[in-house]
Amino acid sequence: MNDTFKHKGLRQKLVNVLINKGIVDKNVLKAIGNIPRHLFMDSGFLDHAYQDKAFPIAADQTISQPYTVAFQTELLQVNKGDKILEIGTGSGYQTAVLCELGAKVFSIERQQELFKKTSKFLPKLGYRAKKLVFGDGYKGLIEDAPFDGIIVTAGAPFVPKPLLSQLKVGGRLVIPVGDDIQVMTMFIRKGQKEFEQQEFGEFRFVPLLEDKN
Repeated sequence: MNDTFKHKGLRQKLVNVLINKGIVDKNVLKAIGNIPRHLFMDSGFLDHAYQDKAFPIAADQTISQPYTVAFQTELLQVNKGDKILEIGTGSGYQTAVLCELGAKVFSIERQQELFKKTSKFLPKLGYRAKKLVFGDGYKGLIEDAPFDGIIVTAGAPFVPKPLLSQLKVGGRLVIPVGDDIQVMTMFIRKGQKEFEQQEFGEFRFVPLLEDKN
């Protein structure tokens, strides 16, 4: 669990890359500057940990590109104490970013291997989500709704209705929608049945898996 001056220097370089790509939220940049991303990856990839690209992790999933993490988090506009639902815990890196921002994080992962690994790993780094759940992200977490924000970290072929219904009025859902290439889409809940939709260009994600059991 080593985090050296070299790692910290590389993180600062990464933060500068993100600033140059247009990320302006100071809190998001600070979170990325604080989190030892190399610890979320297999040791063979350490040289790549602070490059702005995605990398493979267990169960055919990836740790998202830092720019994508920063972009989605910036869209969410997280305030300290916000209840945020994350669909796709994955390596736990995005979870850690939300924890750094002071959010109460509820996260769902449907790959058993990743769920077990990340559940043990995050607390070791001092990141404690309110709730980590092994389950189907398409369904959300009705028992803990409504949420100030919902972030989906995998490509969704369509927008799951339960997620929209679990948003507070004023809450935001940030979700990449599409099959091969996704369009980053944000929904802001304006009323009981009213949503404002905005789109923010194309991204590539691993697919959001629906529970087929």
